[in-house]
Order: sequence, then structure tokens, then C-alpha cells
Amino acid sequence: MNASRFVPTRRAVLFWALFLALFLAAMPALILLVAPPQAVAQSVTAPIPPAPPPMPEGLLESERNTIEVFRAAGGSVVFVTNNALRRDFFTADVTEVPQGSGSGFLWDEFGHVVTNYHVVQGGQTFSVTLADGSTHEARVVGYEPRKDLAVLHIETKNLALKPLAVGRSDALLVGQKVIAIGNPFGLDRTLTTGVISALGREFPTKDGFVIEDVIQTDASINPGNSGGPLLDSHGRAIGVNTAIFSPSGASAGIGFSIPIDTVSRIVPQLIRFGKVRRAGLGITVLPDHFARSWGVDGIIVREVVTGSGAARAGMRSLQLDQRGTIVSVDIIQAVGGKRIRSFAELSNALDKRSPGELVPVQVLRDGKQKLEMKIPLVEVR
Repeated sequence: MNASRFVPTRRAVLFWALFLALFLAAMPALILLVAPPQAVAQSVTAPIPPAPPPMPEGLLESERNTIEVFRAAGGSVVFVTNNALRRDFFTADVTEVPQGSGSGFLWDEFGHVVTNYHVVQGGQTFSVTLADGSTHEARVVGYEPRKDLAVLHIETKNLALKPLAVGRSDALLVGQKVIAIGNPFGLDRTLTTGVISALGREFPTKDGFVIEDVIQTDASINPGNSGGPLLDSHGRAIGVNTAIFSPSGASAGIGFSIPIDTVSRIVPQLIRFGKVRRAGLGITVLPDHFARSWGVDGIIVREVVTGSGAARAGMRSLQLDQRGTIVSVDIIQAVGGKRIRSFAELSNALDKRSPGELVPVQVLRDGKQKLEMKIPLVEVR
């Protein structure tokens, strides 16, 4: 007897063919939805990237320059992730949760990475992703909130790091071409171009201090660009991108970069000491609002530390009678020939000086006597 054989109907064949086609079409989207998140702080060796393609003929000279700068400097720009530690309520397991990201660049071949302080602020662990795609645990070496700068370090075993070339910012000109490379919105190694729109800007920090000589640029800078380099047409870092002015939070053509001369002065101290060795006069001053309310042009000396350079030079502490009326007061009006109207200006005037250095200070005593003092600076701890 012949075995019975199942013969599908034409309707069944069409049904299964349609089902299979729909299933195969949905697979890519399904894979994207269930793909695991990017691993954090795990050292991964990525394959060597292929050689860049040759430049096509007919490019403008400015285009060729931009491409050459990106090829030369892009490999030195990194992606910085700021992580928080979260403990699972039920299992007590601790996991890293990314809570912020930014950019940075390789300072030297020893694994030091420069970025903004606000990129690492509040983080518990950190990771750095290099241009080859490998991600590495990082630790904070030091930071300077007054200048919004921080230095991270990654282990360099089996890594061939290429530090970014560092230029100068004291000879920049308005109109000069600039290039920004960073990771806006997490889009790694994004390049934008522009010009220097203005020089000598002042940018306030969250702690009430002011960063001087800030570079303003119209190169598109967005959230995630923070800590990345601003480059000149030779591929040299001339600034560290730190902020934008924008009502909407996106780029509006007004970006700000910390000048590289400031960075070059601070970063070696952060690497060596973990902090900036700051020089001071050996005094405390009254808050700025007292000077403003009293109509004083300068900052008011509150107390002179006994034995300090200021004390040896003859500066006096604020003197009050029993009723709280001012008997004698010293007002600092200039330091090193630079007018001083606030504590931030005093801090900036001393910022480039070192402990032990002798600095001229102009003091107005009791509103009528002008004094010129030579004060040896002390280290502020």
C-alpha cells in the first residue's frame, strides 16, 4: 500500500513564504534592539585600521589641508566616559553606569589624557576609548577646577600612543582657520571647521573664578566636544574646547576654548603634583560685594598672615573699633601693574607666578595714602 503523502495547498505555500520573508526582513531590526551595550572600561585590542585612501584629484588646497590635519591629529583624540557605580538592591552586585561623556586628547606617550574638569566631575570610575576602538580603564591624576582642566591616565602596555602636537596661543589672530575634533553627542571623532572669531575673552567658571584669554570660535561645538582639541592649520593644539553659548543647548556658532598656553602651564603640574601649586600674598580678603557696597575700587584686605611676605612688607589687617567702625583698612588696587577690582582678578594676576617670586603691589591705605610694596609670594595650600 502506498504511504500517504501530505501535499500543501497553494494557500498554505503562499502563507509560509510570506511569513518567512517578513521574518527575514525583521531580523536586522531585532538584532539592533537586543544588541548588548558597549563594554565599559575593558581593554580590547582592535584590528589595525587600514591605510587612508588617496586624496582624489581636484580638491581645493583648504580641503587638502583639513584632510591632512584630521589624518595627522585624529588618532590622538579620545572619547572619555564618566561612570557612576550602582549597587543592585536584590543581588548587591555593583555595576558601572555611564553618566556622562566628553572628549580628550593624548598629552604624551606615557598615557596621560587632557580633558575638561567638568567632564570628569562627579565620576567614580572612568574609561578612555582610543581611535582604534579599544577602551581602557582610566584614573584621575589631577584637576584644576579654576581652569576647567583635568588629566587622566591609562596604562600603556601594548599600546602605541601618538601624543597630539602642542602649539602656542599667544600669537593667534582673529580670522585664523581652526579645526575642532571631538565626540559631540557620542559621535566619535567628528571634525568641524571654522575661524577664530575673537581673542581675549573671559569665561566664568562654576566656582566664581574667571578663565582669561579664552579663544572664541565659530567652529561647530556641541555637547560631547568638551575636552577635545582646537587645532590650527598645522594640526597643533591651540586650545581645549570647553563651552558654547547657546539658548537652545546646541551649537550656535559661539564656542569657547581654553588657550593652550594656559593648558601647557597647568598640565605638567597636575601630572607631577596632582594639583596646581598656587602662589599667594599671604592674606585673606573680604568678599567682593563688600567692596562694591562701600564704593571701593579694589579688594579689601581682611587679615594679613603673621610672618608672611605681605606682613613683612608692611601690609595691615582690617582694624575695627569696639563699635565695628573701620579704623584702618588696606585696599589692593594693582598687582604687577595690573588693575585689581575683584578676587577673581587677583587670582588671575597671581596665576602665572610662582612661590618665592617678588611681585609689586599697589595699596591704598585709609582711602588717602598710596603705598608701593614688594611682596614675596608664598605657596597657597
